[in-house]
Amino acid sequence: MSDLPPQQTEQMSTSESFIAHLIELRKRLMRSMVALLVVFIALFHWASSLYALLAKPLLSKLPKGGQMIATDVTTPFFVPLKVALMASFLIALPYILYQLWRFVAPGLYEHEKKLVLPLIFASTLLFFCGMGFAYFIVFPIVFGFITSSAPAGVAVMTDIDKYLSFVLSMFMAFGITFQVPVAVVLLVRMGVITVAKLREIRPYIVVCSFVVGAIFTPPDVVSQMMLAVPLWLLYEAGIIVASWTPVRNEG
Repeated sequence: MSDLPPQQTEQMSTSESFIAHLIELRKRLMRSMVALLVVFIALFHWASSLYALLAKPLLSKLPKGGQMIATDVTTPFFVPLKVALMASFLIALPYILYQLWRFVAPGLYEHEKKLVLPLIFASTLLFFCGMGFAYFIVFPIVFGFITSSAPAGVAVMTDIDKYLSFVLSMFMAFGITFQVPVAVVLLVRMGVITVAKLREIRPYIVVCSFVVGAIFTPPDVVSQMMLAVPLWLLYEAGIIVASWTPVRNEG
């Protein structure tokens, strides 16, 4: 039997390689899903307690006798489950990122591995820091300002589902904001932009920081400032770190 033509052999090899990558991706996704499910099952019993912990910044600022409400029949059951799922994802995130790393690492050069792994670690840590900053610093100040601004005779009672949506959006806003140093370092390391250029466009970044704060936070000056100022400071931190980072030489 004659040998297969080189073109057909190459196509078969490409197809086998693609299938192998799909199998590997499926294995990594399955392990990540199992890890998430295991953590969720472990936290299921404490779902209501987790929501109470999440709502503490608002509850502590409500007037005496104030409370949160549920306006939908299924809300008291499903909202705590959403919180438990969110907590499960955060707890399992390091393992999920490890599985992602194991999937992409074989296709990376050695110098790319040295860059990607620290960036993944720093990005994850900064995202958690952003969430912590929102929970421990921003929420108490913002909720205190909002509840104290309520007109006389108005009872402040927030729906638990709407509160969860607000908290998640703020977590995402601050978590992404805290990625600015990573983005700056990565752009400089790849040679897309120079540190000198970053310093040159500083005034525009300051303006953009306040625009972002106005878009992604409630319409009050306090919360806008508490997103805009850290965004600007993190940009400055990114410039400092990037100035210590060698630029990738493509030649």
